[in-house]
Amino acid sequence: MHLIEDIRAYRKNDPAARSALEVALLYNGFHATFFYRVAHWLYVHRLRFLARLISQLAKFLTGVEIHPAAKIGRRLVIDHGTGIVIGATAEIGDDCLLYQGVTLGGTGKDVGKRHPTLGNNIMVGCGAKILGPFKVGDNARIAANSVVLREVPENATVVGVPGRIVKISGEKHDHIHTPDPIMLEIERLEERVACLEALLQKKNGG
Repeated sequence: MHLIEDIRAYRKNDPAARSALEVALLYNGFHATFFYRVAHWLYVHRLRFLARLISQLAKFLTGVEIHPAAKIGRRLVIDHGTGIVIGATAEIGDDCLLYQGVTLGGTGKDVGKRHPTLGNNIMVGCGAKILGPFKVGDNARIAANSVVLREVPENATVVGVPGRIVKISGEKHDHIHTPDPIMLEIERLEERVACLEALLQKKNGG
């Protein structure tokens, strides 16, 4: 059932897809998804060596590396696909679109959950890297070649290295006039220090 939905999703998202048969036979992104779903089923049922064997075969045949432990929802579309890497603890929701060269990876600093969680209806542009165990909210858009290292809210558009939010719900996000949270924290600490110094002076009769 998932595979039929996947084929329909390809036809919906790719204007070059002329038929379901063409997608099933000729689209390496669809082949990668098919192999993943088989490997994931085996992984869940503790046939993990066989699951890894299939995932490595899929990597060789499609150029897409998806760890069988990853959790992927329905109607995923991998457009072109070559060079995509999806880590073991990555999670992807429904109706997501990934272009070539995307990495859902880790930073090497985390244990346990190491890879990102993508919500529903997310587009990740070619060459983008999303690194770390945080969430990318529903309907987010990650621009090509962005490097995302922290959580992304719903309906946001992220661009650049490191990734920065430029739009939320279609409205421009003004970074020039948006307060820097680090500077705000420093200012609060400075105010606290000044308050403590005034109390000490008062206590000492200054």
